[in-house]
Amino acid sequence: MSESATSPSKPRPEFRNIEFSNLRTLRWPLASLASGMHRVSGAIMFFLMPFIIWMFDNSISSEISFSKFKAAFNIGMLGLPGFMWKLVALGLIWASLHHFIAGMRHLWMDTHHEHVTKDIGRQSAAVVLLATLTLTLVLGAKLFGLY
Repeated sequence: MSESATSPSKPRPEFRNIEFSNLRTLRWPLASLASGMHRVSGAIMFFLMPFIIWMFDNSISSEISFSKFKAAFNIGMLGLPGFMWKLVALGLIWASLHHFIAGMRHLWMDTHHEHVTKDIGRQSAAVVLLATLTLTLVLGAKLFGLY
């Protein structure tokens, strides 16, 4: 008989389901953070689709609807001040930018899979996060009238 058949086997490691409350205690490498945020940004864009359609419709329908559209961001609408609507728009800007840039990263990694290493994955995730943050800050500054 072979040695592996007669020797007692070591106990296998036990893996349990991860509870939602344990997510913040886990270690999140940059690549998993970028990938997870890609999913979150897609969900944000999906759930804000009525807001996106409303913004597009009011911005191109007529001059009156465009002035109402601008007033929602300056004065407010539906009991919410304009600042809150700008924050929603800023979240949408971040989601769009991150989803696009991280999607390009995923497509690049899919087409160049034989050249992708763990280090390149970490570096490309850092580039995605840095580019998204930088572009969001620049466009957010424009949205809030800083320039």
